[in-house]
Amino acid sequence: MHEMLMIDGLQYSNWSEAIFRQMREGGLSAVHATIAYHENARETLSRIGEWNRRFEAWPELIRPVRQASDIRLAHQEGRVGVFFGLQNCSPIEDDIDLVEVFRQLGVFIMQLTYNNQSLLASGCYESEDNGISRFGRQVIAEMNRVGMLIDMSHSAERSTLEAIELSSRPVIISHANPSSFHPARRNKSDRVLQAIAESGGLLGFSTYPFHLRDASNCSLEDFCDMVARTADLMGVQRIGIGSDLCQQQPLQVLEWMRNGRWSKDKDYGEGSADNAHWPEPLGWFRDSRDFPVIARGLRQRGFAETDVHDIMGLNWLRLLESSTTLQP
Repeated sequence: MHEMLMIDGLQYSNWSEAIFRQMREGGLSAVHATIAYHENARETLSRIGEWNRRFEAWPELIRPVRQASDIRLAHQEGRVGVFFGLQNCSPIEDDIDLVEVFRQLGVFIMQLTYNNQSLLASGCYESEDNGISRFGRQVIAEMNRVGMLIDMSHSAERSTLEAIELSSRPVIISHANPSSFHPARRNKSDRVLQAIAESGGLLGFSTYPFHLRDASNCSLEDFCDMVARTADLMGVQRIGIGSDLCQQQPLQVLEWMRNGRWSKDKDYGEGSADNAHWPEPLGWFRDSRDFPVIARGLRQRGFAETDVHDIMGLNWLRLLESSTTLQP
């Protein structure tokens, strides 16, 4: 068992025994696994079924996280706890009852949008940000009630600020970086980051190269400097890691994420054909075995050991323990 409890706030890898072994070797205690992008309810149930098969096949490596306390058990057992998240609201379709159904099935987190306008809110690639819809207001209240975290990682600014205002519980950005560090459309303004912190939420720093200055050439020192400056802005208790690792995924998975069923044309996201393929990974963060490298970089940047433990996992754990319970 690794001494430090570490949580990755988002991955969408091509799951396999080798990847689970990498996670354990890197010391991960838990991971937020994306189970849907554009899937409907029925398709999402099949994704959960696939995870049940993985839990059956590799019980010595991974375990399901049904409640946040299971993460502490996973850490003690030397296994990786897996909790589910949706990167879009498509799995609930237009049925508010499905919010609670999916929470009962182990879904801890749901994004209100994935880049585009959804039934709930506006995505970060829309030219108009219409804010939270009537249905969105109802869904936010229901997510608050059942203990499903609201994630605005792929949402536009007004929608994000309105979601924070409407939510009675903390709102998160599971995987993104400050736009002051790198002006990707997916990255977040200081105003949004301060509002997330004030809500009691959390920002998970992304290692996806297109979210970083100098892309695949971003240095560990630059990354840790970004973390330090964001800690000054948000508070060290309000930050964590959301690597956005998409290991071993074929190109058609990237196209499914971008295009879903909604577009006949290739969607390049930031508008460049450079974005049409998976980027080269960072030299210092290639897979889950490199999580200790981030911890080492934070120490070298001057973070206290308690702060390193908080950023690498305990902030995520405390948030999950306090915000994923059913409200009385």
